[in-house]
Amino acid sequence: MPESNGRQATLKVYRGTKDKGEFQSYKVPVEAGMVVLDAIHYIQQNFDPELAVRWNCKAAKCGSCSAEVNGMPSLMCKSRMDSFKDGEDICVQPIKTFPIIKDLVTDVSWNYEVNKKIKAFSPSPDADWTIYQEDIERVQEFRKCIECFLCQNVCHVLRDHERKDNFMGPRFMVRVAGLEMHPLDEANRMKYLKDEGHIGYCNITKCCTEVCPEDIHITDNAIIPLKERVVDEFYDPLGKFIRGVLGGGKKK
Repeated sequence: MPESNGRQATLKVYRGTKDKGEFQSYKVPVEAGMVVLDAIHYIQQNFDPELAVRWNCKAAKCGSCSAEVNGMPSLMCKSRMDSFKDGEDICVQPIKTFPIIKDLVTDVSWNYEVNKKIKAFSPSPDADWTIYQEDIERVQEFRKCIECFLCQNVCHVLRDHERKDNFMGPRFMVRVAGLEMHPLDEANRMKYLKDEGHIGYCNITKCCTEVCPEDIHITDNAIIPLKERVVDEFYDPLGKFIRGVLGGGKKK
């Protein structure tokens, strides 16, 4: 780290496990271009090497360093130290929706179990792989997800109501949207969305979109279109009749 210019910041970092923990304060020198993850590394190097933190790329592309910085879910490698006022304490704590393993590291394995339940990409064996550019652009946005799980963290159904027993969360609505809207995919995931993913629990607060570091329009481009498809399939008798007569819609 470059030599200090004299400015310092106080970081209050959560230390402990899911059973017991507390915030500890550390004085850290602040340099130009420094991010919160740099400050955490400074604490590890100069105060306590046992401070647990998950990180990898420091380029906001791996999604590993998710945390809550002054109450805002964000990537520590994108949270610039110069965005805080001089003298302002910086509170760093783990994301709250998932169990704490130690310090800033949480157990997000539940997400991967949800992922296994989603039908994989299912093109027809004789599919024509000539695809219009507009169709590619429609699903390309969803491929940007880095699985930081910040959207899962702020989702009120998962965080406030603790419905991880039967709600998939916005990250996996994004994944389903990328599959359902692919022009060559033939699987039908509407029953899963309705009965297991319980997309109906989402009340469109858009908090997931607000925290997405990749600026994916989660609510407008993924969740709302999927909700409309579920409504069309299960609650629109006329549409269901027409699809039955014309043979439209995806396979089951």
